[in-house]
Amino acid sequence: MDLKVALVAVCLFALAITCTEAVIPTCCIKTSRHMNKHYLMKVEKWYVQEGSGACDISALILYVKGREKPLCAPLKVKTTLERLQQRRKRHNLKAAH
Repeated sequence: MDLKVALVAVCLFALAITCTEAVIPTCCIKTSRHMNKHYLMKVEKWYVQEGSGACDISALILYVKGREKPLCAPLKVKTTLERLQQRRKRHNLKAAH
C-alpha cells in the first residue's frame, strides 16, 4: 500500500513540474549594450518582450542561426534589424531571378 502511495505522489510531483514549466515565461533580465552586426545578419526570428507584462524590461529576443540560446537586445536595435532583413529579402529576390 505504501508503495502505491509513493508512486502516485511521484507521478503527481512530475506532473506539477511539467505543468508549471509551461506557465513560467522566459524573460530577458538584461540586454547587451553592443550588438554585433554579424549576429544581426544571422537572425532567423525575433520578437519584442514587453516590460509591462510578466517580464521586467522591454527587449528584443533574437533567435540567431547557429546559437542555442536566444540573445537579448535593446529595443533600439529593432530598426537596424528590420533594415537588414529588408536588404536580405531584396538580395534573395534578385538572386532568384
